[in-house]
Amino acid sequence: MNAEDFPTPDADVSSVAPKTLKDRIDAGEDVTLLDARMQSDYEEWRIDGENVTSINVPYFEFLDDEIDESVLAEIPDDRELTVLCAKGGASEYVAGTLVEQGYDVDHLEDGMNGWASIYEVVEVERYDGAGTLLQYQRPSSGCLGYLLYDDGEAAIIDPLRAFTDRYLADAAELSSTSPASQARQDAAELGVDLQYALDTHIHADHISGVRDLDDEGVEGVIPEAAVDRGVTYAADGSSASPASQARQDADELTTAADGDTFQVGDATIEAVYTPGHTTGMTSYLIDDSLLATGDGLFVESVARPDLEEGDDGAPDAARMLYESLQERVLTLPDDTLVGGAHFSDAAEPADDGTYTAPIGELVAEMDALTMDEDDFVDLILSDMPPRPANYEEIIATNLGQNTVDDEEAFTLELGPNNCAASQGSLADD
Repeated sequence: MNAEDFPTPDADVSSVAPKTLKDRIDAGEDVTLLDARMQSDYEEWRIDGENVTSINVPYFEFLDDEIDESVLAEIPDDRELTVLCAKGGASEYVAGTLVEQGYDVDHLEDGMNGWASIYEVVEVERYDGAGTLLQYQRPSSGCLGYLLYDDGEAAIIDPLRAFTDRYLADAAELSSTSPASQARQDAAELGVDLQYALDTHIHADHISGVRDLDDEGVEGVIPEAAVDRGVTYAADGSSASPASQARQDADELTTAADGDTFQVGDATIEAVYTPGHTTGMTSYLIDDSLLATGDGLFVESVARPDLEEGDDGAPDAARMLYESLQERVLTLPDDTLVGGAHFSDAAEPADDGTYTAPIGELVAEMDALTMDEDDFVDLILSDMPPRPANYEEIIATNLGQNTVDDEEAFTLELGPNNCAASQGSLADD
């Protein structure tokens, strides 16, 4: 049934906004959720947490005039409940039937779609390069992005299409604190100019926002090494212009080769080629302080190597990843921060609330980073989670080979990212 097919319940049902529910969970409040989606959807993707009790009773159990006693026996009646579903229609109906049964219950506005719309931003306090670095966090999927701004200029790394308007609005509201910028602004809040939108690779778990931002006048940048996968909106990698040169075609995005740099105020972003997760995977070193590693290295794990060439190509990709980590990432100073494009439920945030960690700390906590090559390959091929939902269609969309509207794009990327090599954390292993 669609959300609009459910009748409006006779009882008054209160609703809770997704952000309010998350704030309650983050504050450590005990929360009990009744998830009314089908069991398969629930098992694939749900709201979890140490202080979250989650119960799955599909909505169809509440469609009969008399609810079976065995169903009611599964639902605690000694606490407040929040009912949720995919879009909010079924949960309002189920909550209404439970109100009539005497339960203390509300329902989640817009269901898991509303949960997927939460997008938070936290400052990376340990970043010590020029300007200010922010980390965007999407708790529903674990997607992370980075906004650097300095002296009236800004760049976004790994933006999501669903939040294109958010980046533009945030940039318009930011004010640089540098003396030169303050002198220009004469105390007026003029915001910053979002100059670059950079992707680390062809993503398999979400629809990239680089092309949409490029359409809004922001210079879109993708790795030169990714073009040969079949990208339709950039010049062939063998003839692509350096990032510092003008684009040859207004319809083509800029391509970033290893060593190319992008200036944002006084801060420099350098492209660092780090293949493994994909052949085009490129990290971005932000003013020698934080390496935005995309899906190469996370604070709790390393990349899975099977999303481009499948199981057959995974061993070779894993060896490529090993070389990238050992020769390009771990050779950076120990105090260089690592910030991936994702985090999983197994990740622990830093004291500032960001999913970042110094390289030296990761080496000390993650045995995978000190193994020899054969052991490393065996490890990351041994426990890979299911591939991201709809990943083949998402990849085709990000290559420009498939066209979807905004609603389709949002639906395609619902669910966990599953881009790490391990089901759990490799840190402290």
